[in-house]
Formats: sequence, structure tokens, C-alpha cells
Amino acid sequence: MKEPSSPAVSGGIARTDATGTAEMVPELLAWTTSLSHDRHLVREDLLGSAAHVTMLRKVGLLDADDAQKLRGALFAMFDEATKGTLVIPDGEEDVHMAIEARLTTDLGQTGKRLHTARSRNDQVALALRLHVRDQAARTLAETTSLALELAERARREKDVIIPAYTHRQRAQPVSAAFVISAWANALLRAADALAVAIDRANQSPLGCGACSGTSLPIERDVVAKVLHFPALTANALDTIGDRDFAIDWTYAGARVLLSLSRLATDVVDFTTSEFGYLKIGDAIAAGSSMMPQKKNPDVFELVRAKSARGVGNLSAMLTLVKGLPTGYNRDFQDDRQAVLDTGPLVRGAVRAVRAAMVHLAFDPTTCLAAVSDGSTQATDVAEALVRKGVPFREAYKATGQVVHLARERKIDLAKVSLDDAKAIHPSFDASVLAVLDPRVAVAAKKSAGGTAPERVSEQIDAIESAAKTLAARAASIPALEDLKRSIEAFSIA
Repeated sequence: MKEPSSPAVSGGIARTDATGTAEMVPELLAWTTSLSHDRHLVREDLLGSAAHVTMLRKVGLLDADDAQKLRGALFAMFDEATKGTLVIPDGEEDVHMAIEARLTTDLGQTGKRLHTARSRNDQVALALRLHVRDQAARTLAETTSLALELAERARREKDVIIPAYTHRQRAQPVSAAFVISAWANALLRAADALAVAIDRANQSPLGCGACSGTSLPIERDVVAKVLHFPALTANALDTIGDRDFAIDWTYAGARVLLSLSRLATDVVDFTTSEFGYLKIGDAIAAGSSMMPQKKNPDVFELVRAKSARGVGNLSAMLTLVKGLPTGYNRDFQDDRQAVLDTGPLVRGAVRAVRAAMVHLAFDPTTCLAAVSDGSTQATDVAEALVRKGVPFREAYKATGQVVHLARERKIDLAKVSLDDAKAIHPSFDASVLAVLDPRVAVAAKKSAGGTAPERVSEQIDAIESAAKTLAARAASIPALEDLKRSIEAFSIA
């Protein structure tokens, strides 16, 4: 069978007599082009070029007329890209050259001035940093919104008592609010990684050239200012070979997905008939094509599955840069798929959890019944004995004997009589056995980070405070449309 033909490409703008006058082999150009992915970076690239033109005009490398024409054409293309009407034809190695080729066609000699004092190396680095900064900020905003929603949900679930688990076995009683707070804290640690990714991307690389800067009288600070970068990268050679910010981005994305995956696993478990702690609302339940009784938590299973792609994106970036020599290498072209996939992937999962959580309801009766036999309060019994002066290891062993007695008699630990307990250790009394009530056990843990209602309230307050701080960090990053206005405000008359 004949394979489908490759897109028609010629690839001429980045070729000279030194490169060779013959066009590159079409099949190889089609195979090496990054246009299919680069099209998703077109708005960032157009803004970077507009900022570059602004700087070239300021330092006198462009006259006012050429600068006006170039910036006007770039902004017009940006508007087209925003509307989804911009056509980037095949024929160049990447979107950066395709844009320059169009400008040269439309503006003639003026278009040929765009690439003054710039290499594709620092141009690509700028577009990627703008993309990562924008995507990480948008993802951070949605992640913190979920954290705030979890905090609000936790406030409503303080009175629901549910088992906590270690080794996948019932461990100790906690409140549902405590479990939800655990989910939110894990999510906030991932959100911290997003904030770090923003900071790592938030340096302007333009002006580093191919690897050593330029002899032309540029001012890198101008580009940084109009694009709202607070700092410049420090070393040109390092800059054009740096994808650490992209690694940080894919790492942060994987972290968010992993936290959602663990939350999703709890939800999947809690909604089973074996647990029965959560009820799935009809609006998010999935059925079976064969079994009419099924009410499946497919949304959360798919959220869990998405983490595989997130981890894959991080693994791809780590493997891509492993062993590369210092400086730019064409290998970096393959960073696009991981970098571009991460934002939509993570935000899609966050949105799914946000939309689905409101359709989950705890069953307080089933949750309480799971800890009402007293077995999960064994540690509380031992600690009650300690409060009466019994050494912990002695209290631990005495409690273990009571648990053994209950098992031998096939009764709940909560039903062991005071007389039987005192026969094992004289320090047992009614106050010690009172902690077998799971609500008493939950309320007793007043240590920082514990399950007592006042401690859980503190945790929820801390979640809300941290989420709001991180949300403010996200809001401080200008959107691409804001950057366009920033460039337009910089006079090139």
C-alpha cells in the first residue's frame, strides 16, 4: 500500500549559499518540521517578535516606519490567531520561520529586518517561557480554586466520622473534614510546584542569540519590561540550552495529577458497596453496557488514568535532556509535545474533579458504623491508660489483651465489660473505656494537625490562606492579551 504523501514543504528562509542552494529533501523536511506542534505557540511567538521590534526601534536598529509596519503586521496576525483564523502554511521548518516568511512576503525588505540581533534559539526559548508562564498561571488559578472548594466542603463535613486507613486497613476514626483537608493539603503542595514553575520560567532569554549574545547594541531589559519578565537569564550559552523550566512545568503538572489520582482512588473506594461511605449522584454516574445495576465512578477512574500521561510528559522531558552537551541541540524540538500537552491535561482533570465533587454525598450512618465496634479506638484506650500514669508499652500490651479477649469471644471491642477490662489491668475504668466512642476519640486528638474539631478548623483556615496566596500569585501573571496591550503602550514613534 502506498503511504500518504507528506505535506508540501520547501524550507528556504533559513538556508543560504553556505547551507546549500538546493532545497532540503522534501521527505526529510516534512519529518523534521515542528510546525504541527509550533502552531500552538504562534501567539507567544508573535508577541515575542513584537517586543523584539519594539526594542530594535528603541536602540535605533529599526526606523520608525519599519517598526510600525512590522509591529502592526504582528499584532494583526496575533488577532487572527486569537480568533482562530490565522493560516500558517507549510513550507518552513517551524512556526518561527513561517511567520518571518509571511512578513517578508507582505512587507518586502522590511520583513527581512525582523530577525536582526536574534536567533531562533533565543526566539524559541522566549516563546516557550511565555507559554509555560501563562499555562502554569492558568493551571495554578484553577488548582487553587479546587483547594478552596475542598476547604469549604470540609467545613460542612466536620460531623461525619469515618475511618482513616494505614496499610489499607481501618486504622483510627477521623472526620470526613479531616480526610478532605488531607486531599487539599496534598493539592496545595502540588500548587507550590506550579508557583515554582512560574518563577523558573519568568526570566527573559531574548538577546542571547545563538549561544553568545550579539555584537549589536541591543537592550535586553526593554523586551523584559514590555513582556513583564522581572529578570534576565544570566548566561547566553546556558540559556539557549536550558529546558529546566520546562522540566519544572511538567513536574508540577505531574504533581497536580498525582494528588488528584490519590483523591480519585479514595473516591473510587469509598463509593464501592464494600465501603459505602460516599454515594454517587446520578449526574456523574456511569452505567454498564451489560450489568443494569452498575453505578460506576468513571470520572474519577479517568482522572486517575490521566496521571499516567502527566508522569509520561515529565519522563519525556527528563530523558530528552539527559546527556545533551551544553548549548542548543535540535533534540529540544521534541520538548513541544510534553510542554504543550501538560496545561490542557492538568486543567481538564482539575475541572473534572471540581465538577464531580458536588455530586458526591457522604453517608454519615455507614461511615460511623465502620468505626463503632471500637477496634479503631484501641490506640485511644492505650493513651487513656497513659493519662492515668501507666507506661505506654504497658498500656499498649494491656489494650492488646483486651482486643484479644474481644476477638476470642467474637464480640466488638466496645462491648467488653469494665469488669473484664479491670481483670486485665486495674487502671481500666469507665473514663478509659469511654474513648471507645469514635466521636470522643476524634475530639480528643488536640495535637497540632490532629482530628479535634478545633484543629481541623485551623487546618481549613490554613488551606484557605495558602490557596488565596497562591491564587494571587497566579493572578499577578499577565495574560497574553495583556502583554499585547503592554507592547502597544510602548511608543515606537
